[in-house]
Amino acid sequence: MTAGGLQHRQVALVDLLDRLLAGGVVITGDLTLRIADVDLVRIDLNALISSVGDQVPAPWPEER
Repeated sequence: MTAGGLQHRQVALVDLLDRLLAGGVVITGDLTLRIADVDLVRIDLNALISSVGDQVPAPWPEER
């Protein structure tokens, strides 16, 4: 154990992505391109990333 009480552990990228997608991830951000205090471009990002399976219903109706 380290002095802070946490163990140093290496995690593979695949394992990290599997954990994130199992629980879902919300990504938010703002990007503004500004020249001479004039906003030229503004981009707002809101994204939800999650895995979909048989136990998780789709948010849209199924077509038959």
